[in-house]
Amino acid sequence: MDTNAETRPASGVLSLDAYPQGRLEALLGRYGLELVRVAEGRPVPGSFWGGSEAGLIGARLYARGDTPLHSILHEGCHFVCMTPERRAGLHTDAGGDYAEENGVCYLQILLADELPGVGRVRLMDDMDAWGYSFRLGSAAAWFSGDAEDAAQWLQVHGLIDAARRPTWRLRG
Repeated sequence: MDTNAETRPASGVLSLDAYPQGRLEALLGRYGLELVRVAEGRPVPGSFWGGSEAGLIGARLYARGDTPLHSILHEGCHFVCMTPERRAGLHTDAGGDYAEENGVCYLQILLADELPGVGRVRLMDDMDAWGYSFRLGSAAAWFSGDAEDAAQWLQVHGLIDAARRPTWRLRG
């Protein structure tokens, strides 16, 4: 199902520059997030991990051209999944507990299906290539066999519906 093999950077992980401009911005905008592009070689503001990883400050998600798409979706999903109180003071460290982190991972996989040419299979492959760690050994195994609690958490907080589709709302 990898329809974007030609857009893979040398590392094999899809980056912001390898994805058509405007699509990701529109998806994040549905949540009130602004994607701010950072110049090549510059530090990414609000990045918890540093390097090319995406950063969050308030309702701005920062990324460079070499920032992996999965990192942008992950940080965006932290914004969606956190409490309004944490969101109001958000700067670099999204915080959250184990259940929220699982919800973030689950939602980022769902949102990948909303991006033409990406999809959940590609995103989970990129998550594995980047080094995400799941009990069952891969993002796909976790998503299909061990993520029921994450889906339930997202439903309880109104972030996905009963059919497991994004509701386009923030946790409130």
